[in-house]
Amino acid sequence: MQLMGPISPLHQSSLLLISNRPWNSALADRLSRQLNRPVESIGEPTKLTSEAVAAIDPQWIFVSHWSHLIPESIWGSWPTVIFHMTDLPYGRGGSPLQNLIERGHSSTMLSALRCGAGLDTGDIYIKQPLSLHGSAEEIFLRADGVIEQMIEQIVREEPIATPQRGDPVLFSRRTPAMSNLASCPEGDLSSWYDQIRMLDAEGYPHAFLEAHGIRLEFRRVSMRSDGLHADVKIMPIPPN
Repeated sequence: MQLMGPISPLHQSSLLLISNRPWNSALADRLSRQLNRPVESIGEPTKLTSEAVAAIDPQWIFVSHWSHLIPESIWGSWPTVIFHMTDLPYGRGGSPLQNLIERGHSSTMLSALRCGAGLDTGDIYIKQPLSLHGSAEEIFLRADGVIEQMIEQIVREEPIATPQRGDPVLFSRRTPAMSNLASCPEGDLSSWYDQIRMLDAEGYPHAFLEAHGIRLEFRRVSMRSDGLHADVKIMPIPPN
């Protein structure tokens, strides 16, 4: 009897990764090698159409770092998994990382949930722990490593999604004005440290102060024995 060799990736079901982070394509490449199948990626909301997804016809759709609604024509037609940075149903809603740090959390759970009509209300496939130490950029990169492992587990094991349990706690999406360090408690260095680091990622409104027509934006903060050290960008206050 002739034994068959490994199945070619061309004959494996495709996966689709949806993310607006710049390292999205690198993650797709790694998953393709690890799972031995094609992994496509979409990073722009205008390109996320049911026609584009139908052309790929993925076995699974995985969504991470995405602040836009997924059309029902997509999640209703293909299994769609969202990764949310809270221990759902705690923390449904926007700006999960910043809301967690503001509430004093040093760790969280990454929840992989089924996309549906409600906001972060879908059934849960799996959860994994995640540290919230470091800058937002460092946390997102750490989260991507965990998400990569979770995607592999879901594809290989196909776990059954189960309903969320517990009382929901809702988070509100932050506004750019909330990045103003003047809102921190007076003399509270820990609050300044958290405010700066939790906004220190590409695409986020960095922590700032404004005075005398000048805006100071803070990044790469560290807490030392003599106080906080950070990089500061100084510029005229941008027009509204």
